[in-house]
Amino acid sequence: MPVSAAARPSVPAPRPASLAPVTAATLTETYQANRANAAEAARMAADHGDTGRAATDRSMAGPSRQFLAFDGRGPGQAVEVLGDLVKADRIAVLVPGSDTSLDTYDRFRRAATALHDSTGPGTAVIAWLGYETPGTISTTVLTPDRAEEAAPHLRAFIRELRGLVGDSARLSLLCHSYGSVVCGRAASGLDVDDIALVGSPGTGADNAAALHTPARVWAARGADDWVALVPHARADLLGTTLGFGTDPVSRSFGAQVFDAGPGGHSDYFTPGTPSLTNLTRIVRGDTEEVTGA
Repeated sequence: MPVSAAARPSVPAPRPASLAPVTAATLTETYQANRANAAEAARMAADHGDTGRAATDRSMAGPSRQFLAFDGRGPGQAVEVLGDLVKADRIAVLVPGSDTSLDTYDRFRRAATALHDSTGPGTAVIAWLGYETPGTISTTVLTPDRAEEAAPHLRAFIRELRGLVGDSARLSLLCHSYGSVVCGRAASGLDVDDIALVGSPGTGADNAAALHTPARVWAARGADDWVALVPHARADLLGTTLGFGTDPVSRSFGAQVFDAGPGGHSDYFTPGTPSLTNLTRIVRGDTEEVTGA
C-alpha cells in the first residue's frame, strides 16, 4: 500500500519495508514485515535518545498489530487494520485531521478502536495515517496543499484495497476535520459506498455534487465543535488558496446531515455518543436508521 514520509533528521528510522502488492495470501507477511520495521525504528529512536518515539514504535511492533504500511521517519505514517480484513464484508477507512502523527497516534487509534468495537463482527476498520497532516496552529492548515499531496495516495490505497477485498465488500470513508479536505480532493470516482465528513472545515467543493463521487455523502458537526466558527469561504491570495468553501452541514452543500449530539471537535468517536452511533449505522449499511440533526 502506498505510503511515504519526508525524513526528519531528529527522528531516525529505517526506510519502509519493500513489499510486494498486498494480496490475501501475502497479508500475514505484510503485517510481519511492518512490525519488524517498527521494531527497528524503536531501536533507532532509543539509540538517538528519543524515548517517547521509541515507546510508540515498540508498541506498534507488538505481535497483535496489523499494519499495511509503516514509516517511522519524520512525523511518521502508518496504515493499521483492526479486525480480519479478508473476511470482513464491511470496511471503514478513517482519515485523520491536523496534528496527527506517530507521536499522537494513540489518540487516532482510540477512535478507530471505538468504531471497530461498536460495529461488531464482520467489520474491519483501517486507521489511514497515509499523509503528513498540517499543524492545527499553522498557515498550512488553512490551505489545501497537504490535501492535494495526500489525495493521490488515498485514491491509490482505496483502489488497492478494493482489489484485495473484492466488489462485494461495503467500503465507507470517514473523514475528520482536515481529513475531510483530503477526502474531498480524493473523492472523484472513488469506489466507496459512503463518505462521512465530521467536524469538517469544508472540502474545497461548492456542494456534494461537485465531489463527483458515486458514494452517498454524509456530514455532521457536534454542537460544541469550534470548527463552526471557521469562515466557510475560499479565496485566492497571491497564488495561494485559503479556506475550503461551503459548510458541509449547510443545506446548500447537499450532504445527508446526521446527528452528532452535543460533542466537541474531538468527540465524534466517543463511545455512547450520537455521532458514533450514527457512524456505526453508516458503516454497517443500516442507513435508514441514521438519525438526522
